Amino acid sequence: MARAVPSLSKRAESFRSFGITEFEPLLDSEQAASLLRIHRKTLQKMARRGEIHGTHVGKLWRFRASDLNDWMYRQDEAS
Repeated sequence: MARAVPSLSKRAESFRSFGITEFEPLLDSEQAASLLRIHRKTLQKMARRGEIHGTHVGKLWRFRASDLNDWMYRQDEAS
């Protein structure tokens, strides 16, 4: 039997009850690397070194677009 998925507004209300006002979707390594136009293995290596912020979810890396944007901004400022 299929379950109904709560509407987005109901989900947003439940996030607010935990103090979360907005949830930023996570990008996988392939998506994040394509935004930066680098190879996904290079991105993962940078995340392991702490050069760029990434999160392990199980064995997979996940990245926030805002973290990638912050990293790009820092790179521009350094040059």
